[in-house]
Amino acid sequence: MIPFNKPIAVVGLGKSGCAAARVLTDLGAQVVGFDRREVDVDFEAVFGTDEQQARAVAGYDFDIAVLSPGVNPRSPIWRALKDSGCEIWGEVELAWRVQQHLGKHIEWLTVTGTNGKTTTVSLLGSMLQAAGARCAVVGNVGTPIVEAVAHADLEVVAVELSSFQLYTTQTVQPLASVCLNVDADHLDWHGSLEAYREAKARVYLNTRRACVYDATDPMILKMVQEADVVEGARAIGYTVGIPSISELGLVEGQFVDRAFIENREREAQALAKLDDMVGYAGQHPSIALVKDTLAAMALARAWGASPDAIAQGMHRFTLANHRRKILGQVEQVTWIDDSKATNAHAALASMVGFPNEHVVWIVGGDTKGQDLRPLVSQVKPLLRGVIVIGADPKPVLNALEDAAPQVPKVVVDGHEDWMFSVVNEAVAMSRPEDTVILAPACASWDQFNSYNERGDAFQDAVERLAHQRGVRL
Repeated sequence: MIPFNKPIAVVGLGKSGCAAARVLTDLGAQVVGFDRREVDVDFEAVFGTDEQQARAVAGYDFDIAVLSPGVNPRSPIWRALKDSGCEIWGEVELAWRVQQHLGKHIEWLTVTGTNGKTTTVSLLGSMLQAAGARCAVVGNVGTPIVEAVAHADLEVVAVELSSFQLYTTQTVQPLASVCLNVDADHLDWHGSLEAYREAKARVYLNTRRACVYDATDPMILKMVQEADVVEGARAIGYTVGIPSISELGLVEGQFVDRAFIENREREAQALAKLDDMVGYAGQHPSIALVKDTLAAMALARAWGASPDAIAQGMHRFTLANHRRKILGQVEQVTWIDDSKATNAHAALASMVGFPNEHVVWIVGGDTKGQDLRPLVSQVKPLLRGVIVIGADPKPVLNALEDAAPQVPKVVVDGHEDWMFSVVNEAVAMSRPEDTVILAPACASWDQFNSYNERGDAFQDAVERLAHQRGVRL
């Protein structure tokens, strides 16, 4: 229940925090907001440093505080609220409670993972739309979930969840859920890899019908096995090979279902063709993208989507910008923008699946202290050559020298119009039918304000190259 008889704290007045405050206010709650910066709001608010906000907590009698994802458990205000006996919710937990309060029946299909969340949840949304569902893609992408469940006429939501959001979920009961993968990330927020994994595992908590997992990942399988689920929930695996019972997989270029059909012991239901991915994945889809597609299929099937709806959803789908986006062909070479690949795990997922010695790799930026040698060792067979970017190319160059010394490489520094030099260097390195892929494995902050800005610069350079060669992308 939501305690409307007492003030409710909303900490962090960004997009999700303001959405939470608006919905609570609409429902008649007294909201007290907290933020470091002054924000124009129409409710009582406390602005100041973390310590000032923490001290202000003592002046109120809160039972509930709704904290934005950016506020971590070691912050002064989190500790002050916890010490006061206040229950800590996030916007996701609040959304579920609001849905219950309003008496709405909206099914949740929840998605988390270190990489691939946005692609999976967006593809799932496309499949649900093709099935004729009243649906929305919400959570860590799109509309704040609390506004969607409060105001929209929905029957199902595809929910992208970060580890921060999952940390504060308690009573959410998804119809089906998936953790795509887990690799070291956000350790500054969680404090340790184990704590990060535990937060990700909470996606399976209270699942009612299907806990979906990568059948080749023992860590994710363990999460499913240890999850506290609703009686009757099933473990549903997916694999890029031939599926076993209660799995989805691939057979002779066909996506097939042996999980959501009656005679799954002896039969498989064809869902779509691998070629149905070409529109958003190109001729050489990465293994990671195939797995994301299988995960979306499993969640859609758990809700009840037909094979036709799944195939239609795939045909209609396009990848979000800077996520392995196929820009087109120039100089008989395919150009791919995956500026979103900001860590080694994402870069590896982006590159696996290409033929050997067919990739010109653009890599570099702020390494965030990563050791890139394992990544270089794994992708070395694919590489035609490497173009190194970044304010400090030494960490990438050292990894290349140690793990792939024979692979040709060139460094492009930050001179004026340097991204156009990058694409021209890529043309010089490549051969017909090769692929040039920007998958930096690094953050962009050393040279750009965001991975979006980096990707935009790359796309602009490729478009200029195409114009120069008289080609339309």
